[in-house]
Amino acid sequence: MHGPIEYFAYAAPLALIWFMYLALRRISGKRAEAIQAEARDAGLTEPASLHPSIDPVSCLGCGSCVSACPEGKILGLINGKAEMIEPTHCIGHGACADACPTGAISLVFGSETRGVDIPFVGPDFQTNVPGVFIAGELGGMGLIRNAVEQGRQAIGSIAATLTKRDGASLDVVIVGAGPAGLAATLAAKDAKLNYVTLEQETIGGAIAHYPRGKLVMTKPAILPLVGKMSLRDPSKEALLEFWNETVRKTGVVIEENARVAEVRQIPGGFEVITPHKSYRTRSVLLTIGRRGTPRKLGVPGEDLSKVVYRMIDPGQYTGRHVLVVGGGDSALEAAAEIAEQPNSKVILAYRGDAFSRARQRNRERVANTDKSKLHVALNSDVAEIHNEAVILSMKGARKRAANDDVIICAGGVLPNDFLKNIGVAIETKYGSR
Repeated sequence: MHGPIEYFAYAAPLALIWFMYLALRRISGKRAEAIQAEARDAGLTEPASLHPSIDPVSCLGCGSCVSACPEGKILGLINGKAEMIEPTHCIGHGACADACPTGAISLVFGSETRGVDIPFVGPDFQTNVPGVFIAGELGGMGLIRNAVEQGRQAIGSIAATLTKRDGASLDVVIVGAGPAGLAATLAAKDAKLNYVTLEQETIGGAIAHYPRGKLVMTKPAILPLVGKMSLRDPSKEALLEFWNETVRKTGVVIEENARVAEVRQIPGGFEVITPHKSYRTRSVLLTIGRRGTPRKLGVPGEDLSKVVYRMIDPGQYTGRHVLVVGGGDSALEAAAEIAEQPNSKVILAYRGDAFSRARQRNRERVANTDKSKLHVALNSDVAEIHNEAVILSMKGARKRAANDDVIICAGGVLPNDFLKNIGVAIETKYGSR
């Protein structure tokens, strides 16, 4: 028989382990609450697209969803239940739902207070307009692996609808060369379709504008003509290099800097119009992003080559005078990172009187940056952009500043009007699929 001393010898370590587990869980919960509060104070509470909805009754608080998320601290445990703590960082991986042992997580679009517009897309990726298909982020799937698969499957559906070939028309025009568009292009060539792929910027789509080194893919995908993408946690640069090499090796044709202005229905199909050329086609596959076209300021000089709408590599602005326009996280991050480059000078211009829509840590980062390197101009608007200077309007006064580069971080224009002009129906989702 065991006496009290023996029982104590077994119980004490178990009690200590349990105490340490509860203490660590409490610390983790407090940290999650702080992150959630920061996002709430900045007004960053609504996910942009597909995201988890958690049933607190079914949630065990096991934390499997938290650790399963490839994007980091999107979810956290608060009072023993899983909650979204950084909603705007969620891009709809769905790994959290797969990891939940009780099925407490479902993936939805929008919320009760904020609807998300999603174009109608059938199981075969065809919209309500026969011959117009959608795959990838525009349909709500921002995850690279899912977008690649959708692009491949959409071409399969298009090929199945084509009957007798019309030599005067293309079989399909693919609009966009991001993950879904690239996969669709490869699938179109594999299926021996007569196709053209049009990209308004460059191969890679929005991923080409991610910050330098950002990880953009966490699961492998299968590409037509290529097979398995064997990259493991690639950086943006590695993934773009892979895609460009794939285009070279396979010989697929992608027309870059070809922005689609309009898609018209014509007898027997569609006419896809760009500023320089038009294409007759029997079907159209839209693989564009949800952010559509960058929002412009509409000021004189905005068409100069020194004006861009995303920061790619802060190192390229070493020794430059840079104007960053905007009051969100992307603007503040760009301004702070460029100001850290040797001999750079940055003006951060925002029309509001405070950066209320940016995270606290980014506001603090800007506030703590050397004032001789980063000048914050609140309540200001860009009036004019010139080759070597910019004109800012500040409370009625016009101020001229030396300038080499302008980065406008004003978000994007959703392509709803573009879709409606084609006739594609748009549904507003309030926390549903």
